[in-house]
Amino acid sequence: MKDVRKKRFTRIAGRIVALGALVSMVACSNANAEGSLSFGEEPPAPLSPGTLVTSHDLTESAALPSAAKNQRVTYMSQSASGEAILVSGVVAIPKTPAPVGGWPVVSWAHGTTGVADACAPSADTPNGRVHDYLSVVDQTLDRWVENGYVVVQTDYEGLGTPGGHPYMNGTSEANAVTDIVRAARQIDEHVGKDWFAMGHSQGGQAVVFTSAIGKDRAPELNLKGAVSIAPGNGTAQIPELVASGNQSMAGGVPFVPIILLGVQAVDPSVVPEQLLSDQAQPLLEAARTGCLAAVRAVPPVPVDQIFREGADLTALTANLNEQELTTVAPKVPTLFAQGTADVLVSVASTTGAVEDFCAKGSAVEFKTYEGADHRGAIAASYEDAKDFTSRILAGGRVTPGTC
Repeated sequence: MKDVRKKRFTRIAGRIVALGALVSMVACSNANAEGSLSFGEEPPAPLSPGTLVTSHDLTESAALPSAAKNQRVTYMSQSASGEAILVSGVVAIPKTPAPVGGWPVVSWAHGTTGVADACAPSADTPNGRVHDYLSVVDQTLDRWVENGYVVVQTDYEGLGTPGGHPYMNGTSEANAVTDIVRAARQIDEHVGKDWFAMGHSQGGQAVVFTSAIGKDRAPELNLKGAVSIAPGNGTAQIPELVASGNQSMAGGVPFVPIILLGVQAVDPSVVPEQLLSDQAQPLLEAARTGCLAAVRAVPPVPVDQIFREGADLTALTANLNEQELTTVAPKVPTLFAQGTADVLVSVASTTGAVEDFCAKGSAVEFKTYEGADHRGAIAASYEDAKDFTSRILAGGRVTPGTC
């Protein structure tokens, strides 16, 4: 069980070049039984963001079948507070000959899997706890690598590596999404500088934050654009609505313990056990040790009995408000994709975000897919996403008409 308040760290003296400060990093992990990760020996200093720490051939479920080479990697990144962290992920190299300037890169940000180490996509197996979701995603990602893109997939901070996972923390996510592109260029010299941030659900939100800060974070690379599919938004409203006893929030209850543990990872003053009722404690335990499906499998707890009476949600809500899409604006061309049958992220939510970005002057496109649900939007949007990336790589712009 991962408890961020009790986790002990092995210190290594490593100076992060970008920060010019001493940092610490854990040299061991709670490796899970379903596809454990190996981090190797402690790497030498200096360790700047994007430094490749370990790289191993990958043949398990997380490997994309059309790739010439799949590597499970660990690399250096930064937490939301700027501390040095170790992050894991996957790099898939295409079979097609590299063009002049190298293969373009798709940096994929995954949707909600959970906060436990077992939920790391790079450790997926046929019987993995999130294989039902990841197998759907990988079908589309394989099309990208088949068409000559390097596909990199971060696990995010704290999934499969030491420390808690700061669920929906936009800065942490954007750092991990950006830095894995840097790491991939150390695996193969033909990995190019041109890259796109792309993601779904939680990852759709991560992509928006990446579109806002990725270009400045890695000026040596060329962040060309972003594709955000059914981006998570309005997370700050979930605890308050559940605490009010709003029965329409029954479907959002499994996300509550994941949200609480995610905020605790960056703000230890938020103590989930003190906020959730005795009846809801099993939800918290399931989120600590399992993934989203395990939380959903817990016997239902009435919405009006999730939080303790009088629970103070001030710090929790304040943190979540900082992760909303309204706090940033894309600085690169961005395509938004949304299924009309999505019951987790509504068309209205994504439409509102797009309208806000239009008002801020961002270059955006918006596509909807009739009848596509939350996961279905991934495959449904592929052709439009491929047209978008090809057009932007060729020097084109967003198609007018959205704003």
